[in-house]
Amino acid sequence: MSKIIKSEIKFLVELDENRVPEKLSWTAQDGGVEQEEAKAVMLSIWDSKAQETLRIDLWTKDMPVDEMKLFFHQTLTAMADTFQRATADEKMADTMRDFCDYFAEKLELKQ
Repeated sequence: MSKIIKSEIKFLVELDENRVPEKLSWTAQDGGVEQEEAKAVMLSIWDSKAQETLRIDLWTKDMPVDEMKLFFHQTLTAMADTFQRATADEKMADTMRDFCDYFAEKLELKQ
């Protein structure tokens, strides 16, 4: 019988009186992260029963727009890499990367 190992990741969200995030932090003890501050988080969870994605998208009210654009670009690029690892569909992953390059070009993110 194999031993079951559990790992926990926690997010702490501090809200203002209008329930707008003012501060985000996260902890992942297995990764050596303890209450690390963040400006944004995007979390996708697959609901197999409903065959749909559940999402949590949060960002602090002081998250600069230029950083949000970089955050999106890096997230999209990482999704292309994850898609390739998860599906072995290199052609579609490359198509996704082409879009990421286009995205970065249009937002003038690349020097």
